[in-house]
Amino acid sequence: MSLWSRIQDALSALAKGEGLSTVFDRLRSPPERSVAFTIAVIALSAKMAKADGRVTRDEVMAFRQVFHIPPAEERAAARVFNLAREDVAGFEEYAAGIARMFRGRARNGVLGDLMGGLFHIATADGAYHPAEDAFLARVAEIFGLSEPAFRRIRAAYVADAAPDPYTVLGVSPEMSLDQIRAAWRAAVRAAHPDRMMARGVPEEAMRLAERRLIAINRAWEEIASRNA
Repeated sequence: MSLWSRIQDALSALAKGEGLSTVFDRLRSPPERSVAFTIAVIALSAKMAKADGRVTRDEVMAFRQVFHIPPAEERAAARVFNLAREDVAGFEEYAAGIARMFRGRARNGVLGDLMGGLFHIATADGAYHPAEDAFLARVAEIFGLSEPAFRRIRAAYVADAAPDPYTVLGVSPEMSLDQIRAAWRAAVRAAHPDRMMARGVPEEAMRLAERRLIAINRAWEEIASRNA
């Protein structure tokens, strides 16, 4: 049974009145965890797009850029997206469902990748609305991401100011160039597709880290050029 067929089964359970938390708890272990993760990513993305009161074509296109959907499965994905974007109600339950799937060291990597994808959608229409910022701050809180981690991800996506390269890498100017280089290399390794798969990110969500990786490399290049 394909991933999207299993998603349809899970949606049927929800349609019959089974609680979201019950469905997610049943899907916590691989490979079924991919089903819950995919449903929640689509739902959060849709609700993120709706947070400022309207869903734009740019935001829908941004979602498709972040999350690869095979042409044959677009109808199933559209069903989840359209149901979720009716309003933002319930987004906290989806976020909590994702947070319960990942424990320990894998948590910050996977959930940081997902936050990046949500920021990509939020800024796709060229604006970053206060309601979107509040939505994302609440999701980050539910995910258990620290305030510095949230600001670091935000700096890579929100165009209200050029992102500070030290913030992007999670380092400080007082650190040696060798220490910063080590942090950059660790961040690049963490964003590698093989590492993401090991952390439990479904293959369909591999694009979540692409923009983050670009920001990481740009930050290192800027710091290295300053110290050349």
